[in-house]
Amino acid sequence: MDGKNRKDIYAGITVDIVLKKDQRTGKRTRGVVKDILTKSPTHPRGIKVRLMDGQIGRV
Repeated sequence: MDGKNRKDIYAGITVDIVLKKDQRTGKRTRGVVKDILTKSPTHPRGIKVRLMDGQIGRV
């Protein structure tokens, strides 16, 4: 899974995301998906999600 297809991501799955503040370094944060925020079926930079702890980033 490369995180660019919405169909691959669903609530409850554990993913690594890149937070907005970490985009330059590419540092990843692991968590469980609560909500999918990207509406389109694909996105070139990754699907944006909200984790259970409230953090938002791209898969």
